[in-house]
Amino acid sequence: MKGWPGEPQMEYDVLMADGNAAANAGRQITDVIFDFGNVLIYWDPAAVMTPRYSDGLVEQFLDNDVSGFYDINNELDAGMSNDDGVALMRERHGDQWADMMRYYLDNFVDSLTGVVPGARVLINDLKAAGVHVWGLSNWQKDSFPIALDNFDILCSLEDRVVSGYVGLRKPHRDIYDYALKQFGIDASGALFVDDKAMNIVGANEAGIRGVRFKDARALRTLLIDAGVAIPAVHEK
Repeated sequence: MKGWPGEPQMEYDVLMADGNAAANAGRQITDVIFDFGNVLIYWDPAAVMTPRYSDGLVEQFLDNDVSGFYDINNELDAGMSNDDGVALMRERHGDQWADMMRYYLDNFVDSLTGVVPGARVLINDLKAAGVHVWGLSNWQKDSFPIALDNFDILCSLEDRVVSGYVGLRKPHRDIYDYALKQFGIDASGALFVDDKAMNIVGANEAGIRGVRFKDARALRTLLIDAGVAIPAVHEK
């Protein structure tokens, strides 16, 4: 199975306000909380592996049923060290996949392939409009400093909650509640943006409206339609 286990079906670029978030539908958006990977910066684990491994082997490595790659990433995101994550993969799935995981983690910087087009300007436009911008991401504590060193966009946010440092992980509600408290904001005015559907479901459980992200231009249009006063995309 490729991709994260437990990912539900959900449309992209649609404002979701289900469950506990339904009461906040239509309210003014005062705060936008961004995930990092594939929302602000691209993360592609395959890009790390291609110099040393065949496409077929990389495909198997990124198949959770074969290697447990995403299960181990969940443990790392929850606070496990890289060394312990490799050891756990070795115990569960054997030396071949554990050795590949070690290579992946040692060369993690190559998985970060660039800023998502439109993300930097969108953040700046939101700030100029008086909308607060924050970060909430599942990320290993051993590798997050690499992202900070290479991408100023992460430093442009007003504050960040990173799972590996707090021992909590999306999509569980407790990390959203933790973030709201740390940021000093209320769920009623917040919008959470993430590329994974399960994390939008988690945000809704915490009363936060959410958008499954695919395209910065579509997100801009959605925000404008929701009443956020930022510049629109020129059509002519």
